[in-house]
Amino acid sequence: MGTPDFAVAPLEALINAGCNVVGVVTNPDKPAGRGQKLKEAAVKKFAVQKELPILQPEKFRNEEFLNALRELKADIQVVVAFKMLPEMVWNMPKYGTLNLHASLLPQYRGAAPINWAIINGDKETGVSTFLLQHEIDTGNILFQEKIDIAENDNVEIIHDKLMNVGANLVVKTIQAIECGDYKQIPQENYNSNSEVLKSAPKIFKEDCKIDWSKDIANIHNLIRGLSPYPAAWTELLPNDEGKKIGLKIFSSRKEPNQHSEKIGTLITDGKSYLKVAVKGGFLNITELQQSGKKRMKTEDFLRGFQQISNYHL
Repeated sequence: MGTPDFAVAPLEALINAGCNVVGVVTNPDKPAGRGQKLKEAAVKKFAVQKELPILQPEKFRNEEFLNALRELKADIQVVVAFKMLPEMVWNMPKYGTLNLHASLLPQYRGAAPINWAIINGDKETGVSTFLLQHEIDTGNILFQEKIDIAENDNVEIIHDKLMNVGANLVVKTIQAIECGDYKQIPQENYNSNSEVLKSAPKIFKEDCKIDWSKDIANIHNLIRGLSPYPAAWTELLPNDEGKKIGLKIFSSRKEPNQHSEKIGTLITDGKSYLKVAVKGGFLNITELQQSGKKRMKTEDFLRGFQQISNYHL
């Protein structure tokens, strides 16, 4: 049960490991783009290639869907990056429903664990497998695998690492359940130091706006924690008269420095670099997108926006 690319890798790994995948449940096709053509989820495209039975319920409580799910006679269900399921669905198989979550639970329960781990400046993250219970992301942990987060890693990099690590962890978990060789460890046991639990709620547009009054590390972490999607954003403000110009910022580089520049001042040669004066130094913007334009390197942006000296942040 899954929808995006993150869920394809575990599905493929299960098939390659010789598991008998009896069916796939994914989102209904949705209109997308200017032509509003129906778009298939990544999991559905893969399932079609592998000729797997596919269910695409509009509602999980629909009796027709529930009957079709029962007819698959699955011993266990595997959920990766999918919707919340009612108990009548997750409690249906003999061995319950296994969930792969992209964090080291109990940290970062919620919809956007990869984003928030990077935004908060964490040095490590990981994946967890657990069996679903009533409260979201609270089930007993079966296995976990950690990875490091480097200083300039963004969501795309960590997503791909966790996708591959997670795929292997799902296979390991399924094989352990099949052999009856696994422990269920309550999540509170993983928080023996009584650390403050960080959550991972859904990200909205207001969460993505850059506050240039924050320090250099906080701003850098926000940018990479939202790159490439949904992307941190800001507005170029005219020094005199003129309109605000929206910008998405995809990558930056920290340049720690004790300076006397006003916060939000743009430092640029108009050709090759664009730096912002912030608390603790300068943030060198290396990739961005002007509203209505394509994503580009800073030097390409400056070549087409020669009035940059008339703006600040």
